[in-house]
Amino acid sequence: MKTNAARLLDNLQVTYSLREYEVDIDDLSAQAVATKIGFPIEQVFKTLVVQGNKTGVCLAVVPGDMQVDLKALAKISGNSDAKLAALKDVESLTGYIRGGVTALACKKPYPVFAHETIELFDEISISAGQRGTQIIISPQDYLSAVKATVGDIAKDE
Repeated sequence: MKTNAARLLDNLQVTYSLREYEVDIDDLSAQAVATKIGFPIEQVFKTLVVQGNKTGVCLAVVPGDMQVDLKALAKISGNSDAKLAALKDVESLTGYIRGGVTALACKKPYPVFAHETIELFDEISISAGQRGTQIIISPQDYLSAVKATVGDIAKDE
């Protein structure tokens, strides 16, 4: 089934594939997704909603085996402080539910910041905008589609 994120990529004439997996509502972790789709965890990127104290909402795209470094993200995004958005606010901000957040076709065009390791791979996996579906795409196409800034914004979990 095509999601808004997939339709956006179609409109941009970007090559990608969809990979579906069975959702376990009790385990929405990137590790669970990686195992189910047969990808190394470092190639499965999760999108986190972050609130900067000066610039407002931005999206952090980090490898599944890492966490966003809020200090580094604040610096690269022009903020002096940043914090994860409250889970209750994620859907109203992005249009997506936890486990299905993507920077593609978000409710608003928020600034996107991706961890630098994204450029190491031939293909990556990102949420297609709903639980149970991942988009497999080249990092360059993804970064271009979401107009991401690449930097060192993650640290080990």
